[in-house]
Amino acid sequence: MSSARRLPPLRSLAVVGALGTSVLLLTACTNADTTRSSVAEAAQTESPSPTATGTKSPSPTGSPSMNEDQSQRKELVSATKVTWDKAADTAVKEVPEGKLVDLELKRTDADATASPSGSPSGSASPSMPNPAPSAGAPEWEAKVAQTDGTLHRIDIDAVSGKVFRTMVDPDQDADDKTQVSDWLDKAKQTPQQAVKAATAKAKGTVTHVELGDNDDQQVVWSVDVVDKGNWNKASIDVDAANGKVLSQDVDTD
Repeated sequence: MSSARRLPPLRSLAVVGALGTSVLLLTACTNADTTRSSVAEAAQTESPSPTATGTKSPSPTGSPSMNEDQSQRKELVSATKVTWDKAADTAVKEVPEGKLVDLELKRTDADATASPSGSPSGSASPSMPNPAPSAGAPEWEAKVAQTDGTLHRIDIDAVSGKVFRTMVDPDQDADDKTQVSDWLDKAKQTPQQAVKAATAKAKGTVTHVELGDNDDQQVVWSVDVVDKGNWNKASIDVDAANGKVLSQDVDTD
């Protein structure tokens, strides 16, 4: 222990008594002082402080915490004001005779205000018709296909419902366009019908709708539904030809 924790010596007794007596008293007091200090040090070493005891108290039970994915879903869905169907209608209106093939709720990228290099010249819609939301804010990213399979990307503010960016997919080649066109030809179910079938199996908020094919080469609508009770996500595949639910998987991570 450092000397700072010791009690001060009782020097005043040397002035009051006789020299011999004072020496004895001083010796006795010093011994007592040392004893008291040793006892105090031992008590500090052996007895846990009330503060330390308090910090080890177990946390309350009965309120399980959410994992990172569940927390992110809760934040994103709670901040969203525009439903998937409203966003879908807005996106399709941006492309004459276009059909929705993908719509996903996500966070706005930090580069959302950058001018898209793939925007077609003379397009009916400007590339940046409205200011982009701040980075991290919710947005709907839609992909709408023309009859030849050409994809247009439309970004929609998920709070205001306004389009803030449109562009033609610059990465598509001829085979990609043919595949999208083939999917559309085989899809007899609209995205609205697919969502109705999916939400009959899993109640919640739709966060993703996408047209594609599964491992069996069936053309399907894949629908993600978030349960606002536990913030788990269910992914349902719906046959795009007849509307039957083919599979359902719940992501609890």
